[in-house]
Amino acid sequence: MVRIRSIASAAALGLIALTLTPIRSDAQGVNQTLERIDELQQLAPARQRAINLARNTVVKLNGGLSQYMPAACMFASGGGGGSCLVQQNAQGFLFRFNGGAPGWQQLGLPATTSSEILISPDGRSVVQVIYNGALR
Repeated sequence: MVRIRSIASAAALGLIALTLTPIRSDAQGVNQTLERIDELQQLAPARQRAINLARNTVVKLNGGLSQYMPAACMFASGGGGGSCLVQQNAQGFLFRFNGGAPGWQQLGLPATTSSEILISPDGRSVVQVIYNGALR
């Protein structure tokens, strides 16, 4: 086993390639990226609260989990609502999803209920239940 005692020896053997590239600073781009990361970190808890509140509100309106199960996208916490989150803006989080009897999706049965609900931008209150009824 060969041991290399110094960087100079390693470079001489061709084991280390040193490439000096000037470092270009794009402070504006870095700042924009950091600001966007900060926005997303602040938004994530609000989005999670919003999906939980929307789901629980509609479940209660439809008789509880023993009678009604919302679409699987309303349980996708990592995606913040996935395809059920149709709009997010200054008015809040707008969710639109179907639901039905417990197990409807797993059993391949059609949904029986359609819901649309707007949750506040901070995810803490229901702004409006726009629709909750038969499929449309």
